[in-house]
Amino acid sequence: MTPELRDALGRELGTQVLGARRLGGGDINDAFEVSLEDGTRIFVKTHPDPPGGMFEAEARGLRWLDETKAIRTPRVIAVSDERPSYLALELLKPARRQRAFDEALGHSLAALHAFGSPSFGLDHDNFIGRLAQTNAPTDDWASFYWLSRVEPQLRLATDRGLIDRETTSRFDSLRRVLPERVGPAEPPSRLHGDLWGGNLHVDEEGQPCLIDPAVYGGHREIDLGMMRLFGGFGERVFAAYEESWPLAPGAGDRVPLYQLYPLMVHVNLFGGSYVDSVKRALSSCI
Repeated sequence: MTPELRDALGRELGTQVLGARRLGGGDINDAFEVSLEDGTRIFVKTHPDPPGGMFEAEARGLRWLDETKAIRTPRVIAVSDERPSYLALELLKPARRQRAFDEALGHSLAALHAFGSPSFGLDHDNFIGRLAQTNAPTDDWASFYWLSRVEPQLRLATDRGLIDRETTSRFDSLRRVLPERVGPAEPPSRLHGDLWGGNLHVDEEGQPCLIDPAVYGGHREIDLGMMRLFGGFGERVFAAYEESWPLAPGAGDRVPLYQLYPLMVHVNLFGGSYVDSVKRALSSCI
């Protein structure tokens, strides 16, 4: 941790930073467990040159999820997008998972989604990873999913030469039939937005806690589809979710459709190794 960041944290928190231990696991930011003079320890993430507003958007997302009181998120302590930029959160010290952890997670996710959102989208834009995520509010889910999710990632991947013409043409075919593929109409759900296994933590009581959101109002099957994409969630989680709020008919067939967005994000973040997965998902939903 740089001296400048130590000083900035001390001024903001009104207490001296005594030490900082680097933590692993992040792909984008540097992370530290920070010890303060008043005896508390906090979690701090930082980046030498983040996209403008990235940490403030994450802080707003955590607070937006916390409004539901459906599932725990770490409390925001301080945030700054001025250099040195940082996000300071309460430190989560995990315990062993409770026996009913999966059931609690499934029921809590259903409650989070059911809390709802005023519209598809959000009243501000944010980020997924380090990529900009536009959230222009709308009442039409199919339009939002194409215009604010799939198309921007497709355009970025095409500009970078990561997607070939044939795949671009198949996306155009999807665009034409998308209103028929998105499923029965549902009100917008309050989404985590980046719900892979690495963003699920266990708190000191062995209960589920969500971190690193990319929030917006959307179709709840997006979160569930991403949970299935990279693993890390047991089938009991999905069964418990269904007990609380059953999915609409055909949800299983729509999983590849709702995995397209996170797959395209991974193409743009990590390169062409994910393109074959995109092609397989497209084949399943056109």
